[in-house]
Parts: sequence; structure tokens; C-alpha cells
Amino acid sequence: MNDRKSLEKKFTDAVQEQKIPDGFIKVTDNPVEGLSSEQKVILNRKANIMFNNGNIEDARRIYITTGYSDGLTRVGDYYMNKNESLKALKAYYLAHNKRDAEPIYENLAKVISTIIND
Repeated sequence: MNDRKSLEKKFTDAVQEQKIPDGFIKVTDNPVEGLSSEQKVILNRKANIMFNNGNIEDARRIYITTGYSDGLTRVGDYYMNKNESLKALKAYYLAHNKRDAEPIYENLAKVISTIIND
């Protein structure tokens, strides 16, 4: 029984560390309509500069606005390297990147399965 409580505490602590302020996953799947291709290119270039300078959050917002999946995948990779898998999952989900999102889903399923089975 102590093992179960210990595991539950570890899980709760891990979830709190990974907590996304606005909820689990809050997404808009579609980029903003009305942006021309030229506007998207300009915004994505600015976002790439921001990303390369370490301003990940502002770059992420622009990538979401323009629907730039490669940029969102880079953001997801950044968060995975920082061990922030829920933020990474959100970026991969918005990028429609199933290949990188799937291992995160599998890890979440393992954690939930462990809790249910204990």
C-alpha cells in the first residue's frame, strides 16, 4: 500500500511540474485566416529569429497563428529536450506531428495504466 501512495505522490508531483498554466491542452487547430502567403513567410522568418534567440514562447505563438508545422515541431523538440512533455505534446499536436506525439501518448498511457492496476 505504501508503494501505491508513493507512486501516486510521484505521479502527482510530476504532473504539477509539467502543468500547463491554461489547462491540459488548449488548442486551436486552424491558423488565422486572412493572412497572405507573403505575410506568413514574413511572420515565420521573424519567429525563426525569435526561436534562435531563445524567445520560444513568442515564436510558438506566431507559429500557431501561421500554422507553420515545422516551427511547431521545433518548439516541441525544444520542450522535449527540457523534459516538458505536455508542452511538447501540445506543439506536436498542433503541427499534426503524430510520429513525435505518439511516444508521449504511450508514456501517458503507461502511467495511467500503472495507477489503475496498482
